[in-house]
This record gives sequence, C-alpha cells and structure tokens, in this order.
Amino acid sequence: MPELAIHLTKRADGGAVLRLVRADGSATWQRHDGHRGGFFPAHDLTHLAIETELGFRRGFYGLVAEGWSLEETEGKSARGPLPPETVTVEYLVGALDLERAGGVEWTAAEFNEHAARFADGRNLTVPALTDAELAGVRARVRELLGRWGTLPRGGTLELTFDRPTPGPP
Repeated sequence: MPELAIHLTKRADGGAVLRLVRADGSATWQRHDGHRGGFFPAHDLTHLAIETELGFRRGFYGLVAEGWSLEETEGKSARGPLPPETVTVEYLVGALDLERAGGVEWTAAEFNEHAARFADGRNLTVPALTDAELAGVRARVRELLGRWGTLPRGGTLELTFDRPTPGPP
C-alpha cells in the first residue's frame, strides 16, 4: 500500500478536488473553484513530479504522508513554519509553473542561477540540477499534465506517492 493515494478529480464546473489518503486511511482534501481550479491541478502534479523524480522526502506530499493537513502545509498553523526542504520544493515547483506560464524553458544553468538567487539570504539549499534531472522532471510533468488534460469532466486521476528511502547519515 502506498504512503499516499492521490485522487485529483476534474469537476463538471471546471473546478478540481484534491483528496489525499494516507496509508492509515486518514485523509485530507481541498476543493479548487474558478481560476484556482485551472491552476492548482497543474501545480499539484508538478509537485508530484519534482518530489518523485528528485527524491524529496519532505515536500508537499511528504508532509501530508507524515500526517500534515492541507491547511498546515501553508505554514501558518500551530506546526509552525514549513521545513526548509518544503520551501525548496515549493520554489522549484513555482519556477516550473513560471516556465509553463511563460512558454519558455530555462536551461539548467539559468534554472540554477535563479534558484541560487532565491536561496541566497534565506538560509536554504536549493540543489543545482543537471540537464538530465531537469529533463526528467519536465518529462514527468508533461506526462502527468497530459493525463490530466485528457481526463473527462467528472473523472478522477488516481496516483500514488511514497517518500524515498533516506540515504546514509
């Protein structure tokens, strides 16, 4: 059984519902209406691509697998601010969102330059991505967005997420 079952439903009215079910059966969900229904499915699928392709344990889906609610992943709850790894993942997702909105893909060098500027002064480490890593993430994003795009209204895209095994200390 996966750590997290991801159910992304395309509503008939153009909105979307994200429902995440943990291995213990507990769940958290969020509905996106209006323009949010167009933005968040792509954003959430980009999270999945980055977290799985680059091996992040504590990105958005990793926190939910740990037991965080969707509201808590906004960093304004009693849990406190988001962990540095989560902020790093959110930056990477946002950068790919910007690329998609602008219709121009950055080279790995450009991508890494922007990431370094973001991390500077924030006490964050944003990994420098290789051309191959960036290509792998983009290919996974395209595959997921293609599946979402062909999903009929009322349909649900069902995916899974498992955090990678931690490396050596």
